[in-house]
Order: sequence, then C-alpha cells, then structure tokens
Amino acid sequence: MYKIVRKKELNPTVTLMDIDAPAVAAKAEPGQFIILRTDENGERIPLTVADFDREKGTVTIIFQIVGATTEKLNHLKEGEYIHDFVGPLGTATHTEGLKKVAVVGGGVGCAIAYPIAKKLHSLGCEVHSVVGFRSKDLLILEDEFKECSDKYVVMTDDGSYGEKGLVTDALKKLIESGEKYDEVITIGPLIMMKFVCRLTKEFNVKTVVSMNPIMIDGTGMCGGCRLSVGGETKFACVDGPDFDGHLVDFDEAMDRGSMYRSYERKKHEETCNLFKGVN
Repeated sequence: MYKIVRKKELNPTVTLMDIDAPAVAAKAEPGQFIILRTDENGERIPLTVADFDREKGTVTIIFQIVGATTEKLNHLKEGEYIHDFVGPLGTATHTEGLKKVAVVGGGVGCAIAYPIAKKLHSLGCEVHSVVGFRSKDLLILEDEFKECSDKYVVMTDDGSYGEKGLVTDALKKLIESGEKYDEVITIGPLIMMKFVCRLTKEFNVKTVVSMNPIMIDGTGMCGGCRLSVGGETKFACVDGPDFDGHLVDFDEAMDRGSMYRSYERKKHEETCNLFKGVN
C-alpha cells in the first residue's frame, strides 16, 4: 500500500499527487513511468513520473480525470492509500550532452515535459519551453516551467492567456528567428506531436516524442502498447516511451488509441454515478 502524502488540484480536470514510494523514488528518472491500481480489483493504468524527491522518498504523479480509474483515483484523499504502485518502468529520456533544447508540451502532457525540462536545466542545457492549452483555466505548472526555462512561451487556443495559436506556431517562429536546437522534445496529444514532427522535419531538427499508448503489463509481454516506428513494431513500455518522432506512424497510433473510447466513456459514467453524493 502506498500513502498519498499530498493532493493538489491543478485545474478542474487535472490533479497532482505525491505518493510515498521510496523504492521507486530512489531509481526514477525523467521520462519513466509507473503503473498503479487504486484497489485490489482495480484496473492497471500507466502514469508518467512527473517529479520525485529521493530524500523524502516521494514520487509525483499528475493525471487527467478521463476514465473510471482516474475518477476513482481522484476521490482518494491525502492520508489514504493506493493499492499498487510499480516502477520505475520504461527508458529514461536521453538528456546527457544536449546544449540547447526546445521542450514542447500540450495540455496534461506538460506534466511529462516538465521533469525533462528540469533535468536538462540542471545539466546546464539552454531550455526553451513552449506549452499549449485550450484556455487559461487549463494552464498547469507555469511557475515550475519558468524556473527551469531560459525561454517560456504559452499558447492558448482561444487567446485567453499568452499568445493565441498552436505550439507549432510558436516553435516555427523560434526556429525561423535563428534558434538552433540540438533536439526538440515534444509531449502531448498525438495530433499535436504529429504536427510538431512534421514542422521539425522541414527544418531537419531531431525530434523526440513520448508515446503513451494503451498499456497493460508494462513489461512488453502483452503487446498492447505496440507502435510502428520506422516500419518496425516497437513496444512503448520497454523500447520507449521515447522515440524518434520522424519515424512514428501517428495515424496508426491514433486509430489504436481510439479503439476503446466508447467503452472508457461508459465505464467513466458508471463510476461517476457510484460517487454521486459521496464527499
């Protein structure tokens, strides 16, 4: 059992939790993930390690309330426990030797982008962070990004905060102004990453994406997280989650990711009904 030592609402649909998990915290690195179950009969879901504190023995997770399990997780309170918390899993993001990087995050994907930006900054890399949200109300981790970024650009779809437009608009502007990046690292919705990669390919800038497909066991045995990368089948849980964005078949990934959407919506509604009237 793993204790929730802190819980914070970042926006109406996104929640942060610090979990007491010393063994995971001791080994975790940016880009890796954990798999948790809220209870003995719960579904296994992967969540990226958003941060960690080796001295306190805590791991930070940030999740969007989109399905039955995240709904259940969000109803747990500080001082309560998560049944299983396994990790760290996956391969850590490559950060060594990079001198200048653009980190591009979209929506809750910024929870994955932030620890990478933080690690790069700690290594002396020049970090330009470009983050995008639908509106100001959904903005998360602004202070954290500012602290580890040499440049910080916020884009909103409706123009309610920062600049109006897409993250690709801001990235293109930076590149065309003369900024030369060793890499672009992008994390967010698949459609966003697809168009970031399309842009960077035009400018011949190496681009790394963090993929979060359907996943069950996290060890490469179930095959649920398979992706096509450069014409080869890869498993996000063991080969990734980071891949060369110019080689990923995003259209296939989007098709696979939407296969269970109606089922997930139904289970979420059922779970919400269970919690009606519960504080």
